[in-house]
Amino acid sequence: MRKVSAIIYHQHGDPANVVRVEKKSVASPAMGEALVEVQAAPINPADLNVIEGKYPRLPPLPAVAGVEGMGVVSALGPGTMNLRVGAHVLLPWGAGSWSEACVVPVDQLIPIPVDIPFDQASMLRVNPPTAWRLLHDFLALRPGDWIIQNGANSAVGLAVIQIARVLGLRTVNVVRRPELVTDLRAEGGNVALVEGEDLPKQVAEATGNANIYLGFNCIGGESALQVAKSLAQGGTLVTYGAMARQPMRIPTGLLVFKDLTFRGFWITQWMQRAKPQEITAMFDCLFPLARSSVLRTKIEKTYALKDARDAIIHAQQGGRAGKILFKF
Repeated sequence: MRKVSAIIYHQHGDPANVVRVEKKSVASPAMGEALVEVQAAPINPADLNVIEGKYPRLPPLPAVAGVEGMGVVSALGPGTMNLRVGAHVLLPWGAGSWSEACVVPVDQLIPIPVDIPFDQASMLRVNPPTAWRLLHDFLALRPGDWIIQNGANSAVGLAVIQIARVLGLRTVNVVRRPELVTDLRAEGGNVALVEGEDLPKQVAEATGNANIYLGFNCIGGESALQVAKSLAQGGTLVTYGAMARQPMRIPTGLLVFKDLTFRGFWITQWMQRAKPQEITAMFDCLFPLARSSVLRTKIEKTYALKDARDAIIHAQQGGRAGKILFKF
């Protein structure tokens, strides 16, 4: 038994006010378990929602925060053979990654190449897989096809741009701030537009009236409606987030006359339902992209564990240029 520092919350509420850096006990791993020394962990919107008590899955209180991260295996339980000490691994969703160390069942860990930097590796479990599944699970896309997305400057949005380029797909990327347009084009987005009531017209002009059959929504409200209006007859809009916290209001005409399909996606649920070989196959595609820096997540600032409150306040601010990260 050893003591490690961790970011813990005893009640739900404003994350900056309810988290505390405390000591917790970490036992030696039992059979089928691994002790993982956490190296880096991001602050995702889901982390803040969990601490607020506004997420579909909530751990019992008190809880160690952190839904995503990576670490290095430092010890294995007796008789545990299918992993090695020193392996770099992705932690399972909700393992409590905002901690110096944790004990995790080996079958929930995902080994990763050791030459992927800790900071980038720590953000490979949620957003890049979300982008990968969005581009593969809803329509049979072919090189040259267009997709449209709002929230294109988000971590998932940028991953969609990066992966789409590799697949030969073209992207229309919608944002709320004009100053982001140049950055998205530099990232490889084919078209970058500022959202508004005239978005369908902007999209038609920028793409030469291309038929766009697949759209991604992480905002909700009016933004989602304008993306839906930009889709072609029979198109599909997939919602994976609700950053505006506004409901989607879809006019009957989009259902009856445009025959649009509306779907939802949650990567955590996909991971639960997927077969091990499906998860392995996906990461076998993602890891080479991360190793070559084709797939990368912007980082605005890293913090030590002891500066948890400052890090969370920073992560809650709008207009950031990248992720906020804990490094141990």
